[in-house]
Amino acid sequence: MSMTDPAVAQPWPLAAGNPGLRVRRQVGGWVLPAVDFVVLLLLIPVAGANWLLDAGYALVAFAVLAAQGQHRLRICLRVSDQLPQLAVAAGAPLVMLLPWLSGGAVLLTGASAFAGLAVARGGLYAVLRGGYRRGILGEPTLIVGSDPLAGEIAEMAAEHPEFGLRPRLLERPGELAEVVAAQRITRVLVCGDGPDLVTAIRAARPLPADVCVVPRLHELGMALPRAGLDEIWGVPLIPLRRFGHGRAGELIKRGTDVVLSGLMLLVFGPLLLVLTAVVALGGRDRAFFRQVRVTRAGRISEVIKLRTVDGDVGQTWAVTADQCTALGRWLRGTHLDELPQLINVLRGDMSLVGPRPERPYYAVRFGREIPCYEDRHRVRGGMTGWAQVQGLHGDTSIPDRVRFDNQYVEYWSPWWDAVIVARTAGIVLRAGLRRAHRCGK
Repeated sequence: MSMTDPAVAQPWPLAAGNPGLRVRRQVGGWVLPAVDFVVLLLLIPVAGANWLLDAGYALVAFAVLAAQGQHRLRICLRVSDQLPQLAVAAGAPLVMLLPWLSGGAVLLTGASAFAGLAVARGGLYAVLRGGYRRGILGEPTLIVGSDPLAGEIAEMAAEHPEFGLRPRLLERPGELAEVVAAQRITRVLVCGDGPDLVTAIRAARPLPADVCVVPRLHELGMALPRAGLDEIWGVPLIPLRRFGHGRAGELIKRGTDVVLSGLMLLVFGPLLLVLTAVVALGGRDRAFFRQVRVTRAGRISEVIKLRTVDGDVGQTWAVTADQCTALGRWLRGTHLDELPQLINVLRGDMSLVGPRPERPYYAVRFGREIPCYEDRHRVRGGMTGWAQVQGLHGDTSIPDRVRFDNQYVEYWSPWWDAVIVARTAGIVLRAGLRRAHRCGK
C-alpha cells in the first residue's frame, strides 16, 4: 500500500505545526554548525594571539568541517565515528599559527579545539537522543521501496526512538517529490534501485530533505570513510550529496559562468570578430547560425554558432563534412564555430560546462527511448561537458552521453568544472595544431 492512499496518507502530527519539528529543523539546519563555531571561537586558548588570529583559526577549522560534510546531522548520533574528522579540522589550520605562536601554544590550541568539538557534540547528541526518546523531538521520515528490507527498516525506526525518526512507507517512487513537499519530510531512506526510482529521487533532490540510500549488498563492508556513512540499527546508509543540488551551488555556478564568459569574450572577442567577418565575406547572407535547443527544466533557448553549412540541414542528426564549406570544416574541427555561445552563457541561456543541449525533436525522442535522458535537464546545457571531453559528440552513443551527463550533474563541483574547461582547451588546441600541420604540408 502506498503512503498516498486515502487510508494511509494522513499528515504527521509534527507536520501540523508541532514545535518539535521546528526545533528539529533548526538543529539540522544551523544549531550543529553554530555549536562548532562557538567552540572554535570562544574555547580555544590561543596564548599571546589577538582576536583576529583566533577568528581566522576558527573560520578555517569551520570550513574544513563543512568541506568534510560534518555539519550534516546524522541519524546515528555517535561521536566516536567522527573523531578522525574532528582531529583533521582542529589540526589543519594550525599551520597558519606557526609564525605567531610557540610550538607548545600551537599544540595546546589544536588539542583544545579537538576536545571542545568532541565534548560539545557529545553533549548536543545526548540532549537530542533524550528528546527523541521522550517524543519531544522527531522528524517525519519516508522509507521508499517495496522490498522486505524497507519494512524491516521501518520497524527498526519505530522500535528505536533514539534515532528520532517517525517512519512511513512509500511504495510508489513516482510520488516521492510530491509527498516530500506536502508532508514536509526531512528524511528519506531509499531501498531498491531502478531508473524510475533514480529519476524520482533526482526530482526530489532540490527539496530540503536529507536522502540516504541503503546499499544493495549492505551486509558487506564498503571502502568508504566511516564518518561519511550513517546507519540505523546496524544497517549502513549512504547519504547523498547536497552540495550542488541547492540554491548555494546554483549561485556559485552562475557566478562563475558570468565571470569566466565575460573574461573569455574580452580575450577572444577580436578573434570572434575576425572569424565573423571572414564567414560573412564568404558569400553567406548571415554569419551566425541560430538553432533552438532544449536546456534546463525543458526550457527552449536559441543557441548561436558561426555558420559552417550552406542551406538548411533540417532535422539531420549529424552534419557531414561534404555539407560544410571549406572554412566550415576548419571551424568545426577546431570548435571555434561555438565561440558565439559565450554570449548565450553570459545571458543565462547556457552554462560553460553542462550537458550539451539537444534539438527539441531529438530531446523528445530520446526522452521516450532512453532511461534517465530527461534527468540531464536538471541543469543548464553547456558549451562543453563531461561527455564531450570523453569524445562523446557527433554521431556517438546517446546512452553513454546520458550516463556521463548525469554523473556530472550528481557530482558537480567548481573544481570539476575547471578540469573539464582545461581538458576542453587542450582538445581545441590539439585540433588546431593538427589542422595547421596538415595545411603546412
